[in-house]
Amino acid sequence: MAAPTVAKSPPELVPPAGPTPGGVLPLSSIDKTAAVRVSVDFIQVFPPSSDRGGDDQVATMRQGFARALVPYYPVAGRIAEPSPGDLVVDCTGEGVWFVEATASCSLADVNGLERPLLIPKAELIPRPPPEEKLEDLILMAQVTKFTCGGFAVGICFSHLVFDGQGAAQFLQAAGELARGFPAPSVAPVWDRETIPDPPKLPRGPPPSFTAFSFVTQVVEISPESILRIKDEFKAATGETCSTFDAVTAAVFKCRALAVELADAAEVRLGFAASTRHLLQGVLPSVDGYYGNCVYPVGITRSSKTIREAPLPEVVGVMREAKEALKVRFTDWMHGGAKDDHYNVPLDYGTVTVSDWSRVGFNEVDYGFGEPGYVFTLNDDVNIVASVIYLKPPAPKRGIRLMLRCVEEPHAAVFADELAKYA
Repeated sequence: MAAPTVAKSPPELVPPAGPTPGGVLPLSSIDKTAAVRVSVDFIQVFPPSSDRGGDDQVATMRQGFARALVPYYPVAGRIAEPSPGDLVVDCTGEGVWFVEATASCSLADVNGLERPLLIPKAELIPRPPPEEKLEDLILMAQVTKFTCGGFAVGICFSHLVFDGQGAAQFLQAAGELARGFPAPSVAPVWDRETIPDPPKLPRGPPPSFTAFSFVTQVVEISPESILRIKDEFKAATGETCSTFDAVTAAVFKCRALAVELADAAEVRLGFAASTRHLLQGVLPSVDGYYGNCVYPVGITRSSKTIREAPLPEVVGVMREAKEALKVRFTDWMHGGAKDDHYNVPLDYGTVTVSDWSRVGFNEVDYGFGEPGYVFTLNDDVNIVASVIYLKPPAPKRGIRLMLRCVEEPHAAVFADELAKYA
């Protein structure tokens, strides 16, 4: 068959469906510290459904966005920098850019948008008209219709304004309002100024960046393998561990075995842990808060230690790091932190993990039903090794790992090690 093509309409602004406040809103200290001024791209894949209304459903989805932008009025604004380094949200009420597109093929023709992608990333995600700066925008959407009746919804959001859970909360609200809800089931909360702004730690030397040639790999970890790791940990310690602990420990150990750094070289694992539960009493309401609520958890060991440690021991290291979160985050909020935990060395010894399987993108329903599959598209980030947890497409179960964390010379060994847990 001919190579699939995508025809995009010009981007159109979807403004709020009603009047919204103006003015400037501050970002929180966590927004400005934890996030950088980057956009996050991802795709929600909605398989064909016999009860779907095509163009009517897309129009209804647009209306859901317009209605959601009334309670979530900051999202209709723009990121501004009134003075160097001072980033704020200017509530201009302009709206979000929305793109409609049509593919020349069915979802089956492009393997359900599984990797490797048979349609270029640029065809699936929204971008603004040339007069707009991407880094000033807070959220955009693109709906691509396939000949089979399925849809792909491409979302681009600003990490300065949302973390993953916050972005999913907005999209869930847009879906609810598209489906006729009178109001979002969770009322949005801004209140970023209530989060303490701790004294700035002395700046170290600027980080050095190396552009790596990471290989994209997709690996499924079965429920049976996850249970086996948990059972091994319980047999060794008498304690239980989470799926995240079990799978992340396995990835950390497999990567250390694959990259074979010198025995004394540091290997590091970092992930952003949710701190919403630790902001009870700080925020007027934790429910509905859609800003960044994360704090970095880090593990540093020698390469030899992780390579040679039994897997239950590596799981234990994961749990210890997570248990220290409350003390570390509280110290940071009150200005007692001695180190900048957000500053992680970006060399080949570091790998970062993000769990997208539970933030809420898989539960968004714009009127198409819930997506069959959600995946990220930030494949151009090559300065730090990354692992992203996804829900595999139904009917598969377990955890899908989207991996960009080793270069070609180490890819085969890494895949072989991970296959032991598939």
